[in-house]
Amino acid sequence: MADAAQRLRSLAEQLLGAPLPVRLRAWDGSQDGPPDAPALVVRNRRALRRMLFKPGELGLARAWVAGDLEIEGDLYTVLDVMAGLVWERGEDARGLGEALRDPGVRAAARELLKLAGPPIPPAPPREEIRRPRRNLHTRRTDRRAISHHYDVGNDFYEIVLGPSMVYSCAYWEDAGTLESAQRDKLELVCAKLGLKEGQRLLDVGCGWGSMAIHAAREHGVSVVGVTLSQEQAAYARKRVADEGLTDRVEIRVQDYRDVVDGPFDAISSIGMAEHVGAERYLEYARQLHALLVPGGRLLNHQIARRPQRDESTYQVDPFIDSYVFPDGELAPIGTTVTQLERAGFEVRDVESIREHYARTLRRWVANLEADWDRAVRLTSPGRARVWRLYMAASALAFERNRIGVNQVLAIRTPESGASGLPLRPRTWHG
Repeated sequence: MADAAQRLRSLAEQLLGAPLPVRLRAWDGSQDGPPDAPALVVRNRRALRRMLFKPGELGLARAWVAGDLEIEGDLYTVLDVMAGLVWERGEDARGLGEALRDPGVRAAARELLKLAGPPIPPAPPREEIRRPRRNLHTRRTDRRAISHHYDVGNDFYEIVLGPSMVYSCAYWEDAGTLESAQRDKLELVCAKLGLKEGQRLLDVGCGWGSMAIHAAREHGVSVVGVTLSQEQAAYARKRVADEGLTDRVEIRVQDYRDVVDGPFDAISSIGMAEHVGAERYLEYARQLHALLVPGGRLLNHQIARRPQRDESTYQVDPFIDSYVFPDGELAPIGTTVTQLERAGFEVRDVESIREHYARTLRRWVANLEADWDRAVRLTSPGRARVWRLYMAASALAFERNRIGVNQVLAIRTPESGASGLPLRPRTWHG
């Protein structure tokens, strides 16, 4: 067969109901489509079987992670095109089921089955975490989910994140570097919290210790940082020791629900609340409220999704859930603010910085691509491909306003009503 690419394009366009604006290259060497366009490379028939047995995003993701699909040319261009054709057309089988009512589409699907070869479902890539979505956000399941994501290896994260080792949205000036932008983000958090020498800070989900170290070194506070990742904690403790801050910074492997040694003057939660889950979010907010002194501040830095007309239909992204953030959930910013207020907080400032995250993610992708061979050696080809796809697709999602990220400043306002904030509170921007 010397025309697989032509047949694939015809069948894909019938199934999708739209032109395919990328070049296709198939396992038999055939090509079809605009010659100057980026190419989607179908390396073998197994890629087709993956997509047929799991139509939609998860099938495409499995083919990508396994190396059955490749992209030649600009990754972002192809992902942007595919988002409109696949990710934004509804969830997997619902869109396919509707399309299959058309006799022409059914005929195309049968032809695709013939082209795919033996009807044997390929095993998912070993990087996929497989477990039922029940009993979520217990201490045990949260530890497992965090370990899946963060215990990939500190050397790998050094490649992606760079020297700052901050795994959250940076805060950019036009000509800034990734390291300076991350430093500016940490300083922005400290300014919003109004940190002063001698205060106590709790850093929830402390990662590799960057926020804890910055707050202790630059503002003279005592910090307790908590994480569920053993690898993060070991790395953070070494950094703290190297900085000579062991008298001011304590890094614990501890669930935030088990922190009992409050009160704290301030709490930072940067890129952690996405792991909490909708059913546990009010518990999370109440726990942090209880750990603060009256007048204490919380800075909650969290990714948000767009609200849906019917929130009961929200489903976790299958690729993210299976390969990146098991059990993670996103909420609209309005829901987050409401839950914080229900817990007793007074929400005083909300700042959207989604464009900053898009820029951060593009830098992380560039870091990974620049040291690709080493990243593969440190993890696996599949794991490196997961991260490249996840970060590039996320950058586009932030740029297109499909998701956002917000810093919410909230206060445990005392009975007197004195917030402790200036009349014009955004003095932290200079």
